[in-house]
Amino acid sequence: MKVRPNRIAEEIKKELVQLIRSAVKDPRVDGLISITDVEVTRDLSYATVYISKYGTAYARQEALKGLEASRGFLRSELSKRLKLRTVPELIFKLDDSLEYGAKIEGLLQEINSGNREE
Repeated sequence: MKVRPNRIAEEIKKELVQLIRSAVKDPRVDGLISITDVEVTRDLSYATVYISKYGTAYARQEALKGLEASRGFLRSELSKRLKLRTVPELIFKLDDSLEYGAKIEGLLQEINSGNREE
């Protein structure tokens, strides 16, 4: 990816964190949501925002629905904060990499503790 899309992705990430914490009023979207990554297409038309949320699968799906419902508001607020001709369309996706990493870590610890017992 080029330098400009990377810079824009970082700016979008920074601004979205602030907006989600302070401006989004949807009860499904709370402070326990973290943005793990933002990827912007080369033509700057789409931004994929990867989120993770601590809690049950249902709570994660509800948070995703809440962000989808707030997509227009978030995009309009980004247009006020960023100096871009057009703000990318936001696409929200769940990022399960943290849970996957914790699962792998648990399996490795289980294997290591099994080796010590022998």
